[in-house]
Amino acid sequence: MSTREGSLEAPTRHPLDWKNPDFYDEEKFLHEAERIFDICHGCRRCVSLCTAFPTLFDLVDESSTMEVDGVAKTDYWKVVDECYLCDLCYMTKCPYVPPHPWNLDFPHTMLRGKAIKFKKGETIFRDKLLSSTDAMGRLASIPVVVQAVNASLESRPMRKIMDSVLKIHPERRLPHYDSAKFRSTAQPRSDFAVRDGAKTPGKVAIYATCYVNYNEPGIGHDLLKLLAHNEIPTVLVDKEACCGMPKLELGDLDAVEKLKQVNVPHLAKLAREGYAILTAVPSCTLMYKQELPLMFPHDAEVQAVKEAMWDPFEYLMARNADGLLKTDFRTPLGKVAYHVPCHQRVQNIGNKTRDALQLAGAEVNMVERCSGHDGTWGVKTEFFEKSMKIGKPVFRQMAESAPDYVSSDCAIAARHILQGMGDTAAQKQHPITLLRMAYGLE
Repeated sequence: MSTREGSLEAPTRHPLDWKNPDFYDEEKFLHEAERIFDICHGCRRCVSLCTAFPTLFDLVDESSTMEVDGVAKTDYWKVVDECYLCDLCYMTKCPYVPPHPWNLDFPHTMLRGKAIKFKKGETIFRDKLLSSTDAMGRLASIPVVVQAVNASLESRPMRKIMDSVLKIHPERRLPHYDSAKFRSTAQPRSDFAVRDGAKTPGKVAIYATCYVNYNEPGIGHDLLKLLAHNEIPTVLVDKEACCGMPKLELGDLDAVEKLKQVNVPHLAKLAREGYAILTAVPSCTLMYKQELPLMFPHDAEVQAVKEAMWDPFEYLMARNADGLLKTDFRTPLGKVAYHVPCHQRVQNIGNKTRDALQLAGAEVNMVERCSGHDGTWGVKTEFFEKSMKIGKPVFRQMAESAPDYVSSDCAIAARHILQGMGDTAAQKQHPITLLRMAYGLE
């Protein structure tokens, strides 16, 4: 094994060899996990990121040898369960990721463990349910049903039942559903002239995402208003399903492939036609920029979608660099406590949301640290307290500036942060909504 200490080179990612039968070989997985855990134990640089690493290091320190070889293989699964695939260790901390010869990929090794557990039938009903975002959204947003669902989310007796039956923590604030779904109410404008810039395509396609479609359609409508104000012709993706990130985090890779087969043909068509494809949820953007291309490295359509996919603020600030973004901001935003989501940070696009808010005149207090919620992880009873503990530094830093607004590109992270901050006069608003407000648009 190489003794070279660390690396100063940019991280690279190897394709995910999930079609190989060896990927699901438990003995081979445990052997690779032991190799990686041993490297992590000798480094411990990632101890502050999440609870997966403290869990691992506690297991080592409490073992008979105080080394990884003293940890029971059955305890490896405790570490797998604590990892929620934020990717921060790989992209921001670990000095041993490729091209370093030690070739350490902690999150994708944990993903392999989750996939093995799923194949073995060890995934519980709650986790399958929470990851079925389209099915839940379609049912919960039915006009008559939605009122009962939303009322149950605020009912302490119902929340206790949800805890006892599904192990969804009764204190976790959950998003409501909206019967006026984004895709059925959106009115994108495609009548503007296409003005391509040096850095940006001059026309946009919106991939709504499950969350925007079913939970907060206002985010999608505000994005349409921003694009219309800047006279950018816009369409919706003809047909879409969940991006697959919840199923990826579950380890259900076959379901990810099925969702890819629904989504990618429509997205690839738009990519070939020269559209910039925007998604307002960082996890969905990352799915198309990174995870699907790594799962299907030889699929030309997947790679075309990767190249066409943009974070909304990445696109808007590139549009500004092209001299094609309007800056006629009329409404002061005051102080904004802005949290950078993990799945946006690891896209390596820079702090474009912060830049846009500052361009609009906001006083921005930016916090770059995991909030601890991560998709459905912080919803679960066994992880709720840990999610709040991980978020404590974020809650404190977000509150320091006495902000007018609490904001994150990840809407569920913002709700989690506001809950962790406790009593505050700050309003939760998505950055897209804040930019719409700054323009003075109704």
